[in-house]
Amino acid sequence: MRGTLINTVTIVAGTVIGMLVGKNYPEKMKETVMNGLGLVTSIIGISMALQTGNILYPLAGIAFGAIIGEWLNIEQWVNQLGESLERKFGRQSQGLFAKGFVSATLLFCIGPMAIIGGIQDGLTGDYSTLAAKAAIDGFTSIAFASSLGLGVGFSALPVFLYQGAITLGAGFFDRVFTEQMITEMTAAGGLLLFAIGLGLLEIKRIRVANLLPAIFLTPAICYLVELIGVAGF
Repeated sequence: MRGTLINTVTIVAGTVIGMLVGKNYPEKMKETVMNGLGLVTSIIGISMALQTGNILYPLAGIAFGAIIGEWLNIEQWVNQLGESLERKFGRQSQGLFAKGFVSATLLFCIGPMAIIGGIQDGLTGDYSTLAAKAAIDGFTSIAFASSLGLGVGFSALPVFLYQGAITLGAGFFDRVFTEQMITEMTAAGGLLLFAIGLGLLEIKRIRVANLLPAIFLTPAICYLVELIGVAGF
């Protein structure tokens, strides 16, 4: 759990630094920072998505994930959580608290480093991958918090729970997840990151949280296809 604890601390520390720095930013500069973050997030998402060995896996994961996500209305639940925290801790944030919380949570949780690093930490005690992720998330939270404020810091809680669960269940994940499953899971996550980038750039608002089931359905589809040996995959 040491790697996850480090990651949690860097997100909180980065948020504090970002908020202190952001106080001196004019609105035009904050807008430019957000545009830059949107571009970087989109590029990271594209690079992750291109790692797929078969686009049918993330395509199927996204399609079925969207159906389940819309049925469960995950986006509404996540936004309500963000808005509830905003009422308690960010009354003057003018809606930015919830946006910062949701965007940062998705950005920090989606990706292979959380999974691979969590498994390494749980099985061997090697938290080097999570330490590298912590450094990246720390700098990213500085940039996000300078424009989106306190909500970014609260994303440390779901990051702690998510990565901590992976670390504690490392034995299970190591036995079940193959390299192909992680690759296709990463590709599906990349598509979600690209969608987050589009939202940050205000090009298109996509209900990304409703696509979250794709992260878990994509490797499940890989497993089923491998199990029954479907031709063409």
